Amino acid sequence: MPRLSDSVLDVVPVMPVVVLDDLAHAVPVARALVAGGLPVIELTLRTPVALDAIRAIASEVPEILVGAGTITTPAHAKEALDAGAQFLVSPGTTRSLLHAMQDTGLPFLPGTSTVSEVLAAREAGCTEMKFFPAEASGGTAYLKAVASPVPAARFCPTGGITLASAPSYLALSNVGCVGGSWITPADALAAGDWDRVTRLAAEAAALR
Repeated sequence: MPRLSDSVLDVVPVMPVVVLDDLAHAVPVARALVAGGLPVIELTLRTPVALDAIRAIASEVPEILVGAGTITTPAHAKEALDAGAQFLVSPGTTRSLLHAMQDTGLPFLPGTSTVSEVLAAREAGCTEMKFFPAEASGGTAYLKAVASPVPAARFCPTGGITLASAPSYLALSNVGCVGGSWITPADALAAGDWDRVTRLAAEAAALR
């Protein structure tokens, strides 16, 4: 099983952000991502099957790092840990949510979209964060502006990023990777088109 020996931001250039409605798709999509060169998955807790999907992937696809995204309550953090998640990602951050993620002992990316949120995360000891929603919150121009006053903060921008726009983010000194939902489009998942997912993953993996 792969381990996060350094940073969740440095494993792949594009972290697949995946929404699953069908538990049967969990293992095939994870295997398709690995085949395409992206051995990481951020599985969002937006659907009833999400936690069971994390359990299935952690059990049956040990070659992928499985994380839980859309951590929006303290309970989510503990539930994701118990399901086998190896890292956590939140879209935003409150004090109680931050403490709950810290208490799991897992690597995590607290969500930020303002300088005040970045500073609050830094005060809590975090140097790695999610920037969400990236495009709606100022995109690369925002991240360039933040780099000077808060040089220790590094980000995984997510939200509205595409294969075409990802390189402009990855070129920034304070960006480690980007989050991408385009790699696992809903129509491909519904059709069980795992070859397409693998092709999209390979394109994303080649960005760095």
